[in-house]
Amino acid sequence: MKQLKGYLVIAATLICSAFTAMAQLPSVQLKDLKGKTVDTSTLGNDGKPFIIDFWATWCKPCVRELKAIHDLYPDWQEETGVKIYAVSVDDAQNSLKVKPMVDRMGWNYEVLLDPNSEFAHSMGANNVPHTVIVDGNGNIVWSHAGYTDGSEEELIEKVRELLK
Repeated sequence: MKQLKGYLVIAATLICSAFTAMAQLPSVQLKDLKGKTVDTSTLGNDGKPFIIDFWATWCKPCVRELKAIHDLYPDWQEETGVKIYAVSVDDAQNSLKVKPMVDRMGWNYEVLLDPNSEFAHSMGANNVPHTVIVDGNGNIVWSHAGYTDGSEEELIEKVRELLK
């Protein structure tokens, strides 16, 4: 019985991985920091990979991750052309803190607001930070929850692999 459970876990993992690799972006209406409505199914990067990073102002690992990426982002853009969408899942009340934080940190990411976490949940991001890589064709090819110092190197390596 124990062995059967192990096989079921492996099968479920493979099925979820295959689904993630083939999934397309769902259509959810979000707002950017200027109040403009953005349909998430239209997110893109002119045929190049892009990263969606789900985060919140109150999440210390989220802020550490976005700060670490910020320092490397110009080099990443020059090397790979990658674009980052930072999607805040702060609720309506806390979403008022997003723009001041982004401005204070000097982040030049495309920032979107997902106050009901509708987009995050549709992408399987039930906790933050959660990072997703989308290839140049709009396919979700990698998804990862959590952040540890230095894991941004794995993130850019995945983008580099897509460009080979």
